[in-house]
Amino acid sequence: MNRKSATTVKQLSSDISASIVVFLVALPLCLGIALASNPAGQTIVPILSGVIAGIVGGIVIGFISKSPLSISGPAAGLTAIVAGALGELPSYEVFLLSVIIAGLLQVAFGFLKAGLLGDFIPNSVIKGMLAAIGLILILKQIPHFLGFDADYEGDESFFQADKKNTFTEIINAIQNPNGGAVLIAGICLLLLIVLELKAVKKWKLFQFVPGPLLVVIAGVLINNYFTTHSSTLALKDNHLVALPVLNHPSEIIAVLPSPDWGSILNIKVWLIAFTLAVVASLETLLSIEAVDKLDPQKRLTPNNHELKTQGIGNIVSGFLGGLPITSVIVRSSANVNAGGKTKLSAIFHGILLLAATLFFPKWINYIPLSALSAILIFTGYKLAKVSLFKEYYQKGWDQFLPFIITVVAIIFTDLLKGIGIGVIAGFFFVLRSNFKTAVFVIKDEEDRYLIRFRKEVSFMNKVFVKNSFEKIPDNTAVLIDATHSDFIDKDIIEIVNDFIVNAGTRNIRVYIKRRQGDDREIFIDPEKRVTE
Repeated sequence: MNRKSATTVKQLSSDISASIVVFLVALPLCLGIALASNPAGQTIVPILSGVIAGIVGGIVIGFISKSPLSISGPAAGLTAIVAGALGELPSYEVFLLSVIIAGLLQVAFGFLKAGLLGDFIPNSVIKGMLAAIGLILILKQIPHFLGFDADYEGDESFFQADKKNTFTEIINAIQNPNGGAVLIAGICLLLLIVLELKAVKKWKLFQFVPGPLLVVIAGVLINNYFTTHSSTLALKDNHLVALPVLNHPSEIIAVLPSPDWGSILNIKVWLIAFTLAVVASLETLLSIEAVDKLDPQKRLTPNNHELKTQGIGNIVSGFLGGLPITSVIVRSSANVNAGGKTKLSAIFHGILLLAATLFFPKWINYIPLSALSAILIFTGYKLAKVSLFKEYYQKGWDQFLPFIITVVAIIFTDLLKGIGIGVIAGFFFVLRSNFKTAVFVIKDEEDRYLIRFRKEVSFMNKVFVKNSFEKIPDNTAVLIDATHSDFIDKDIIEIVNDFIVNAGTRNIRVYIKRRQGDDREIFIDPEKRVTE
């Protein structure tokens, strides 16, 4: 076997292994998001609609996407929009029409080059998002780890639909633990830690069989032991994965509804479609940026092509009765951490979701949610390592503050709101940094001042320039150096000229240094200044 073939086989092995991990993470999330998408007190969304969206996100989007590591599927960030839409529309079938139109709009966004928005998000904000998602995974999975499964899998918002929040849910879980779930989760988490040890990784078995799969099998076997021995530790059905069981694969066609084309002229359908398209596109761009940062090979995903791809995915999902789709960071990061190499892991995870739904639902329903919580907590730890916080602290406050603000904002709101706050903070520090780099002020030992304009001095530097001139004391000398500047805003020029005009009254000697060969009369000649 030549080197290229060996590399291909190794990549394929890694992708298959990663796809199993992503499948185990995605399945309960798809089911949970479908449940959470229902309006309060109603059951409108078919439970399989989330799994259908996951299958489409894996197979369809996986084939046409140019992102090597991104995983698409139903997103927790869209549940509030879906639930609100179903409260306004007459049926789920009408909502599916909105999903299809949203997909068409996303394709249009791609052709209009809207993907460039993703390039304006500061790195500190992206890294903050990853760390926040890691912490949210840990915080949100603690109740499931303790066997308190009142809240749905995949909830990422601080304020929950049941009027509780992330921390009160943890307190309730601590007060109401399930012994069997805690024991299973504890053993599974310990297994994951052991399987990460370098000495254990050298064993050939663990190079081909993913650790999370072994962990899930261990969780099933432990609970089966509790059940067969009539132990009080045995988990009830509400603590296990709950995939609907079909008597025959063909039943899935009867279970899932079709879009209602008769509502094509309903204005609400179009407004909801536009909202879905915008939010899903933003979440996709954020996820893609984050996954590209996680990629060990640092490959870049073409944003505009990805918008078109997600649009096609939503069109297909809407036709098949599925929920709207985005690229999702939790499943994508699980893919990266599990060793995924190419987009085959996304495709394989979609195939596994399809096979599980059609042929193996009874077996899947033996999986304890507490075992899956151990996997997600471990994934969260990898995203929010202490070393990441140390790294950004060492980079300085202009990097650390946007990073930590993003982390805190996402934890206490939700992904999109938190990112919005983080972006504002990031831009503030970018502008602040530009203020300092565009205008340079220094004083020598003889109380002579140098004010140097560098790069582009814009209107945004106006306050800094004005304050700098005001701080210059009387009876001094000032050199204004414009040799390094490519652009100086007219407002800045006016401030400089005003300072030159009034310098004589304060006995300030002003000297101007222009770029060589620059004949622009942008500044008043100090020797010819107007005096009162």
